[in-house]
Amino acid sequence: MKRLFLAAALLAALWPATAAAQDTSSGVLTVTANLASSISLSFESDASGVALAGSGTNAATMAFGTVSAFGTITTPGVTRTVGATDFTVSSPFGVKVVSFNSTSASYNLAASLGSADATNTWQVGSTTLSTTPATVATAQGYGGAQTHTLAITIPQSAAAGAISRTVNFTATAN
Repeated sequence: MKRLFLAAALLAALWPATAAAQDTSSGVLTVTANLASSISLSFESDASGVALAGSGTNAATMAFGTVSAFGTITTPGVTRTVGATDFTVSSPFGVKVVSFNSTSASYNLAASLGSADATNTWQVGSTTLSTTPATVATAQGYGGAQTHTLAITIPQSAAAGAISRTVNFTATAN
């Protein structure tokens, strides 16, 4: 019995020493990255224009509602000008471009139609749009929404029906 007690005491005395003598290893992880400059474009509702669905995003919708050369236009923010053979509906909207990690002081803005329109004429500001990108603004400042006007000129001879196009915008840092 004494021997068993002595063996147990010896084992207990040696146990912490063997538990503390664990193997270890270490290493170093080197992390690298290349920081790229970038810009972000979003559409903003203009207080004088049509409220954009999706304002604050890069995929918004401007719904003019029902338009005509004569009669009431009920959508707030739509302006109409009637000519001898056509009429134009328009609305201001904002384009906000933000720059990150860049030394660029400004950007140029281009726009194009997603598909051709053989009946109506589309403009951003004074620039008539087609399916080929056209510059609509140069040396625009970053950070705040820059106001632009979208206009659709519709011939008075056009058949009644829906008018819909996608207008693609591209901001390019200078």
